[in-house]
Parts: sequence; structure tokens; C-alpha cells
Amino acid sequence: MILLTTLLPSSSMPSLSVWELFSFDSFAHAFLFGILTFLMIVGLTKQFSYLKLRHFAIRASLFISFMFGVFVELMQHFFIYGRQGDIMDVLANTIGCLLGIVLFKWVYIW
Repeated sequence: MILLTTLLPSSSMPSLSVWELFSFDSFAHAFLFGILTFLMIVGLTKQFSYLKLRHFAIRASLFISFMFGVFVELMQHFFIYGRQGDIMDVLANTIGCLLGIVLFKWVYIW
């Protein structure tokens, strides 16, 4: 779902940008990657097959989500007509990943 929504043509998204980081697209990226990271951490901490991965669930989910965000931007830049890879989207993805970690810690740890 995340891959499909991030690869949509930019003309299908509303333009509400005051600054580039505060656009609808950036909020969508941050929200989706926050949910992705949160759910990945929950899943990794509840599995018992790979204990090392369970122990490093936050780091692993941050790394995987970040690399997925970079992959999506590279796909947009090189393969999707009407879309361009953008470093601001990578930043929004990373902020979303960090917010997903904060949400996990808020729900499960604090």
C-alpha cells in the first residue's frame, strides 16, 4: 500500500504547500512511514524465531523503513513518469520513522 501510494503521479495529490516540507505529500509520507515503523517494531518484538532481531527491533525497523523510503524515492526518480525523487520526501520518511519509534515507546514502554 505504501509503495503504491507513494508512486502515484504528483498531479493526483492536493497542493497545500506553504513550504516544501509542510506539503500534503510530506505529511502523507511521514504518516505512512510512522505507521510502517510502528507496526514493524510491534511485529518484530512479538516474534520468537529470531531472538537477536527481537532484541534489536527498533534499530532494524528504523533501518528497513529508512532504506525502503530511499528505494521509493529512487523508483520515483528513475522509473515513474511525472514523479521525481526528492530529498525532502526522504526527510519526511525519516521523520515519520522516528515518530513511529516515539509512538511505540509511548504505547509499550512509557
